[in-house]
Parts: sequence; C-alpha cells; structure tokens
Amino acid sequence: MDFTSRQLRAFHLVAHHRSFARAAEALLITPSGVSVLIRELERQLGFRLFDRTTRQVAMTNHGSELLAITQPGLRALDAAMSRIEQAAKGKTRWISVGTTPWIAANVLPPVINAFRRQRPDLRIRLFDGSLKSIERRVEAGKLDLGLGLFNKMPDVRRVPFFRFSLMVIRADKNPEIGRVSTPWPALNGETLISLTKNYPHQQLIDKQLAKAGVTWKRGQTVNLLDTQIGLVEAEAGIAIIPSFGIPDCRRRELTMSELVEPVVSLEFYQITSRGRELPAEAAAFSQFLKMSIARWAGEAGIL
Repeated sequence: MDFTSRQLRAFHLVAHHRSFARAAEALLITPSGVSVLIRELERQLGFRLFDRTTRQVAMTNHGSELLAITQPGLRALDAAMSRIEQAAKGKTRWISVGTTPWIAANVLPPVINAFRRQRPDLRIRLFDGSLKSIERRVEAGKLDLGLGLFNKMPDVRRVPFFRFSLMVIRADKNPEIGRVSTPWPALNGETLISLTKNYPHQQLIDKQLAKAGVTWKRGQTVNLLDTQIGLVEAEAGIAIIPSFGIPDCRRRELTMSELVEPVVSLEFYQITSRGRELPAEAAAFSQFLKMSIARWAGEAGIL
C-alpha cells in the first residue's frame, strides 16, 4: 500500500484538532489541501477515517484504530530523522521563544523536554514576560517567536496558533459535577473567584456572564492564575479559566468542565517579526507544541 508520511501527518492533525482548518494551519497549507490528502488516504485504505458535518469532525472506528497503530511509528520516524540530521550537522542550534509567565511555567517545560528527545541538537531559550515585552523583543529580532493573546501590530506578523475555550473548574469533592460540559446558566448562584480586569480573557468572561444573565456571588479577585486555581482547590469558590490551564488542573484535586451554550473561544496567536523569516527549527518546535497541546486538550475533552 503506497501512502505518504504527509498523508499520515494530515490524518493525525485532523484527529487531534477535530478540525480540517486547524490541521491546515499546522501543515501550512489550505483546508482544501488537507481534504485532498485525507481523501487520497481514505481511497487507498478503502474506508472512511472521519465522519464530517458542517459542525464537527469525528473519527470513525477504523480511524481510531489507524491512529493508535500509526502514532508510535510516526513519532519514531521523526526521532530517527532528527538523529540523522544532528549527526550530519554536528552542531547545536538555538531558538528563542517568548510567552507569559504562567504558560512558560506550566505548559512549555514538558513540551520542551519531549522535543529535545527528538531534537537533541536543538536548544530552546525561553523568555517569560508581559505581552508588551514579548512584542518588543520579537520586533527587535531578539525572539524567534512569541505566543499569547496578542492584538494586531504593524511590524509583527500575527497568525492563529491554537483556539482555547473557557472552562469552569471546581474542587473535586462531588463526583456528580465531574461532567464534560456545563451550560453557562448552570453557574447561577455560584461563588466566582476572578482575575483582575487587565486580563483579556477576564474581560471576555465578564461580558459572557452578563450576556448569559448569570447571577453569581463575588468571591476573591486575584492577580495570578496560579492563585485563582489554588483557591478553587481550597474550596473558596469556582473559577472560569481558559483551557490552557488544563495541565496544572490535572495535577490538582479539581474537576474541569467546558462551558457551553455557547462555547466561548480564545484565539491564541503566534507572532514573528515581519522583517525576518521564521527559522525552520523554530517552525518545527511551533508545530510540535501545537500537536502536544491538541493531544492533552483532546484527552481532557476540552479544547
């Protein structure tokens, strides 16, 4: 059977993202290009990999089986190619990545560790700072790329990186509340621990609470997401946070539930300097990070 690694990568990305559009962003091609790759693979295999509607993409049973079989092989291929490339070059390369302190502390370290096992020739300098400081460093060429909730800027190229959703977290004391999704109106009467209004996602949360007509009790207002999550674990109330908080929440005695009716998304962006090309190594790490996020978000059932 003659299929390509590019077809398999497209298949894996669609499976992780549950979206042809997001898979296309990761492969740097159009959604129609991803559709062509998937159709070709399905035609060669003789069965459908996905059930597609206008609203969602779901794997078929055959698709799930193929994912489980091919995932270890694709990872092994990437690792082997990296080792060969390292031996050929015989040198260490550096890339620099900037993001906000919480993401830098809770999301990137395990991904960097896993990436280094595949690319031992590559080192990553991590800068943790405010969005403004990251923007300035990207503009000045001091960072290869920045990740965060950035606004448009004239001298910076901004592209969507990952779409996170809002979720509600609670202390893990009542098994009945450990559900996958929660409608916004179900928050009526809850004590809500909030961040200060200088956080872009807190502004979005406040707007959606008002729009949904939710009546809630005001709990503490804090400056850091770590504090917010810790207070929820201590049963001081509940909190609404972006799904990029999943890794930390999974290490604590908390339940997570995606907020629905409607699902409210946060667009997380990658920024680079308009005056220079993104190094191939930085692009490789960016794609690896995106796939890692899709994996743990998919496992939690919350994107």
